[in-house]
Amino acid sequence: MRQILTSGLLWFSALGCGLLAGLYFAFSAFVMTALGRIDQAAGISAMNAINADIVRSPFMPVFLGTTLSCAVLAVLGGLRWQEPGAVAMICGGGLYVVGMFVVTVVFNVPLNDQLAASDPAGTSAASVWARYLTDWTFWNHVRTIASLAATALFIVAIAGR
Repeated sequence: MRQILTSGLLWFSALGCGLLAGLYFAFSAFVMTALGRIDQAAGISAMNAINADIVRSPFMPVFLGTTLSCAVLAVLGGLRWQEPGAVAMICGGGLYVVGMFVVTVVFNVPLNDQLAASDPAGTSAASVWARYLTDWTFWNHVRTIASLAATALFIVAIAGR
């Protein structure tokens, strides 16, 4: 039973991390660049709309479920560190929780909140938007890399079992 549960968590986590890595990659590769090229008020309004809609979408169950699954895998790997794939589970789970979830909560969400509080047509919006585009995208790159690396580590763990 324990092995079936662990295998299920590994597959769920690998797929969830991969799915979210793809989403973050799209934002890093072209969405933020495109938003930065359009009129400031339109870019801010579009990003605020995305941020409002994403929390009411299927993204949230995947985001939270994958984070929980990864945390459980890190703990399970720590409890059975000598078993095949355990080190990859620890590293993948820890990397994802810190590099994706903690980064999101500590950096991306506060930046989203600051953007939402700004007047898209106001005079201070230009500096808020410029900082947002740079800082949010940097931290999104971190989330992309962490999610992709966690995906790879979970595949290694699956193959090792």
